[in-house]
Amino acid sequence: MNSASDPRDLQTQLESLTTEAFRPELADIDQLPTFDMARLMNSEDATVPAAVGERLPQIAAAIDAVAERMAHGGRLIYAGAGTAGRLGVLDASECPPTFNTDPELVVGLIAGGPEAMVTSVEGAEDSAELARADLDALALTGVDTVVGVSASGRTPYAIGAVEHARAQGALTIGLACNADSALAAAAEHGIEIVVGPELLTGSTRLKAGTAQKLVLNMLSTITMIRLGKTYGNLMVDVRASNDKLRARSRRIVALATGAPDDEIERALAATDGEVKHAILTILAGLDGPTAARLLESSGGHLRAALAAARD
Repeated sequence: MNSASDPRDLQTQLESLTTEAFRPELADIDQLPTFDMARLMNSEDATVPAAVGERLPQIAAAIDAVAERMAHGGRLIYAGAGTAGRLGVLDASECPPTFNTDPELVVGLIAGGPEAMVTSVEGAEDSAELARADLDALALTGVDTVVGVSASGRTPYAIGAVEHARAQGALTIGLACNADSALAAAAEHGIEIVVGPELLTGSTRLKAGTAQKLVLNMLSTITMIRLGKTYGNLMVDVRASNDKLRARSRRIVALATGAPDDEIERALAATDGEVKHAILTILAGLDGPTAARLLESSGGHLRAALAAARD
């Protein structure tokens, strides 16, 4: 599946996609006052959460499958081109500081490599072979999950990634913004968020991009909750790598324990700044090493560690 197809065939394919549809009622948008343009765009964006909501059963099923794999050491790998690829890289890059994950646990692959984050890499999105090579470079395993992301649902790079991953026994998810897409059909879990034609014809960084961002937020965030990376709605695995995050760490410990500032500072010092460990030392009256052992035996789940400490 490469880019040698007739341009006329590709044009016909694009014309059949909802995300590429032309909206004649917006043909004079460039003549509107700026406020009216902004109001139009805002009203378009407001339709996206409802479109995502219609696919919550499929999203939840995919998340449960991802969490099960990751609980057994699997990785979450996004693969896409253009805006879809950039959104995957963005979501992956936010997991280490938010959830204190290893940077190799959630990975974003973009067709054309890092250069494609800021420039167009000729032909990269049309290469299924490139997707296979990128996954092979990661030494893909059967406990990993690969999420192909494509607004059109026809991008060869995303489809190639899903097909190759499935052949290797990995879990596969296809996230698209058109119905009956080849990408969703290729994956075990197909998620199609149909957001309709864009404000600017074919500019799928708009509603389609917003929909993809919302779904990727759910995939990574809820999976991390399932893996014990939070305590309630507190990010107890936050990595305190700067002043803001160090202040956030102290606040999270305070919210979880109600302890005074001096006790919080002692707990964080005794646990090398690990928020989850500090909370456990305060709530269960443990020292740092004991808290670390309990958390390890509880698979990193703070509630389970607290229950074990109280038994």
